Amino acid sequence: MDRRRLLTLLAAGTAATLLGAGEANADLPFDNGSSGLIPPNLLPGTTIPPLLPRATIGPGTISALPGDGNNIALTIDDGASVETVGGFIEFARRTGIRMTFFVTAYYDSWLVHRDALRPLVDSGQIQLGNHTWDHPDLTRLSAGAVADQIERAKTFLWNTFGTDGTPFYRPPFGRHNGLVDRVAADSGYAVPTMWYGNLNDTNTVINEDMVLTAARQWFRAQSIVIGHANRPTVTHVFDQLNDIIRERDLRTVTLNDVLVLG
Repeated sequence: MDRRRLLTLLAAGTAATLLGAGEANADLPFDNGSSGLIPPNLLPGTTIPPLLPRATIGPGTISALPGDGNNIALTIDDGASVETVGGFIEFARRTGIRMTFFVTAYYDSWLVHRDALRPLVDSGQIQLGNHTWDHPDLTRLSAGAVADQIERAKTFLWNTFGTDGTPFYRPPFGRHNGLVDRVAADSGYAVPTMWYGNLNDTNTVINEDMVLTAARQWFRAQSIVIGHANRPTVTHVFDQLNDIIRERDLRTVTLNDVLVLG
């Protein structure tokens, strides 16, 4: 445990002693995960996690969380739908669920929802990663064009949210090669982030049952699951997704919660 996080936890404990546990917890911001304390009104499986041990990983592709545990990393790509991005943000605020957005910076939704999203990013409840500027197949581009895609998105993330998302990036369509990975690493993105399962939400026609069926298949311990903020269909089944997480005693985490690049 690093010294800053330990002091934060100790300070929160002192406040609880002085004020009484109920009053102290009531004063905690709902979306603040920095203290490691769990707000009492959150249901099992969707709580802000305590301070967790982090696995040290090296550069290279990941598709699941290493080691044993009951963690699940929900990762949401793109952002073409303003309504859907807003829905995910409200879902996180309402439940305490932690997730990682892989931001395609071109989409207006990230600016539209900046003020709502920024506090969750600052608290660590929502993590942002790089998903390029406008979602091309990077394997079809020159090294210079790949660098431009990644650097433009990196600059946008930093200027808009105060984070650049390093070291995690997700190549569009999951397509990357040695050249793409070398260029990305030169910009600080040494960990191409793939996935273990998906929400089946990229077909031309999708419905709520398709999303829930995929969630029942892929919501498993130590999995990285990919979804997309492109169509509002997923927003209609948030409560059911949350139920699956709780029933399986899974703990939602961001990548930064449980991984550190060594």
